[in-house]
Amino acid sequence: MSEPYADSGRESLTGRAAALDAADELGKVRAQFVLDDTVYLDGNSLGALPRSVPGRIEDVVRRQWGSLRIRSWDESGWWTAPERIGDRIAPLVGAAPGQIVVGDSTSVNVFKAVVGAVRLAGGGEEGGGGGGGARGEGRDEILVDATTFPTDGYIAASAARLTGCTLRPVAPDEVPDALSGRTAAVLLNHVDYRTGRLHDLPALTAAIRAAGAVSVWDLCHSAGALPVGLDEHGVDLAVGCTYKYLNGGPGSPAYLYVRRDHQPRFDSPLPGWNSHAEPFGMTADHVPADGALRGRVGTPDILSMLALEAALEVWDDVSIEAVRTKSLALTDFFLECVAAYVPGGAVESVTPDAHAERGSQVALRCADAGGVMRRLIERGVVGDFREPDILRFGFTPLYVGFNEVERAAGVLGGLF
Repeated sequence: MSEPYADSGRESLTGRAAALDAADELGKVRAQFVLDDTVYLDGNSLGALPRSVPGRIEDVVRRQWGSLRIRSWDESGWWTAPERIGDRIAPLVGAAPGQIVVGDSTSVNVFKAVVGAVRLAGGGEEGGGGGGGARGEGRDEILVDATTFPTDGYIAASAARLTGCTLRPVAPDEVPDALSGRTAAVLLNHVDYRTGRLHDLPALTAAIRAAGAVSVWDLCHSAGALPVGLDEHGVDLAVGCTYKYLNGGPGSPAYLYVRRDHQPRFDSPLPGWNSHAEPFGMTADHVPADGALRGRVGTPDILSMLALEAALEVWDDVSIEAVRTKSLALTDFFLECVAAYVPGGAVESVTPDAHAERGSQVALRCADAGGVMRRLIERGVVGDFREPDILRFGFTPLYVGFNEVERAAGVLGGLF
């Protein structure tokens, strides 16, 4: 698949785009989405609608809810949806079955994971909590990505207050030097939401593990865009949303990954009846269920969850490695087209050139970025804007083509 993307024999960028689209093995997947003539480069905020979803939701509403009603918890598989859909997501992030549970928001799952991580480390004022871990000597500090999406920082601060830990913001590349015997947990983003920088998950996870701390990775901007390798790299805990590259729909439920060997000791700070070993026993004491089910809390959001399950069908017979290859080709080609079409000095890429450091988006800095993005959208190119001066363009390889990339760069160049 890499050879067509490396071909630079065409004289014009439009001609090359056509050739690249003709050779694209993922091009056929585009037909599974509801799209129009808009160049949609905001899949890193909200993925496009898969065609399978409306019919599935109609069935859920009319037949499963409307006709079967309460029977659907068993007969339609509602009760097992969180772990069933988790197993569907698992191969996209490099996890074996039985380690991912779907439900709640990303923020709620970050809270579960960070507090759970401190308890696994035996740190904080709580010691080992209810998870059976021995208190870690002096483990009273949580490190958090200093460049993180704000909510992760807010949640980490709350988790620190709850556990009696100190919170220390640290740039991801400074984490190895910041680790110490005090470190209980480290919360990092796999891809920086502003710049699209891909952080070194394998190396950072290894450093955290060597320090005796517990890693928590936020995969919101990487799951569905590139290989993650949770099991391969020994990640302890991870969370992610499903409405970006996984195309689950606005507000679709997030997920929580708990590595298998941690599951017997994972002590969620939000125990609910859905995470009880005997949920219908209605006992006063909480006895956690086995496995990743410990990450459940309350009644699942069935409508959104089953929409997500339908959306994930677009991944049938699609390899995440092929997605990554095309992602890098799309972002390379976009940067090349921007260099050709946009006057020198008008924009500056803040996304790394190196493939090993790039996610599936390109961030460009420019003056009046908010106004530029508004004009782009008026002309049929949809990206987004981040304060104070960043244009963000997300490339979803399942439905974005090279012709669209060239068109977007051309429209951008015409604004200066």
